[in-house]
Amino acid sequence: MNKQDLIDAIATQTDISKTQAGEVLDALFDTIKDAVTNGDTVQLVGFGSFGSGQRAARTGRNPSTGAPIEIAAAKTVKFTAGKAFKDAVNAP
Repeated sequence: MNKQDLIDAIATQTDISKTQAGEVLDALFDTIKDAVTNGDTVQLVGFGSFGSGQRAARTGRNPSTGAPIEIAAAKTVKFTAGKAFKDAVNAP
């Protein structure tokens, strides 16, 4: 399912136009992105939570030459699925 398929599904389920559904979806994504960027956690009960984490600096290897290279520390985005979501995915 891509973004347009998701917009179509939202429009069908909520009986709103595809344009409105697209605007709502974009607003949702922007809100989650802004919150996580600012260091907040977004918790959606029954679905999951979005947050940020840290990846430490480390030494890696260039696959072509085998030479060691330094990989800088970076912030990461985490998603942890909620119990209801996990149960729905694992249902027989």
